Amino acid sequence: MTATLATLRLLQLASPAMPVGAYNFSQGLEYAGERGWVGDEPATGDWILGLARESLGTLDLPILLRLHAAWSAEDMAGVTQWNQRLLASRETAELRAEERHMGQALAKVLLALRREAARRWLQQDACYATLFALAAVAGHISAVHCCQAYLWAWSENQVLASLKILPLGQTAGQRILDRLLVEIPALCDHAASLDDEDIGVSTPRQSMASAWHETQYSRLFRS
Repeated sequence: MTATLATLRLLQLASPAMPVGAYNFSQGLEYAGERGWVGDEPATGDWILGLARESLGTLDLPILLRLHAAWSAEDMAGVTQWNQRLLASRETAELRAEERHMGQALAKVLLALRREAARRWLQQDACYATLFALAAVAGHISAVHCCQAYLWAWSENQVLASLKILPLGQTAGQRILDRLLVEIPALCDHAASLDDEDIGVSTPRQSMASAWHETQYSRLFRS
């Protein structure tokens, strides 16, 4: 029963119905579509998979795993350290604003679900991964499953954003997701193998897209 409940908690945590406002953000994808960097199914899949490998897989996921370990050990100094490092690694105002918005939104949800440890994060900068890891630990979700769910939720949101921005159909979106999901286990394994000094991001085009998106004339997304 405990394992079954943990699985259901995992599905709840990764669900698009979780009210954290992820649908508001494209993380530079909207600008990439505006400039024609992505415009069809193969290019969109390459863009999203590239970010999964060189941004999520080398920054978010290894920090998420460390946050999971810190929450499990009740190491609040470690939680605070990794939360601050992830926020400091967001390279544009839009990406930092997105991080704060989603982190505090998830803190509110967790507090409503009687996760009292989330309360302090209502009054300070909270990264989404920080509260995601807290929810996973509170729900008895393993670190590897936490990592896989986080990456899946991000991938799904990126694909949904692409369907709003680009002339892609629902079936194309599912093909992109199918391409992504087979990569998730290996990306999580790689994230678990990284040392602290190897954590970082190498996606300059996304950073430029996010910065330029701030002054884009017409847009649907906040990032």
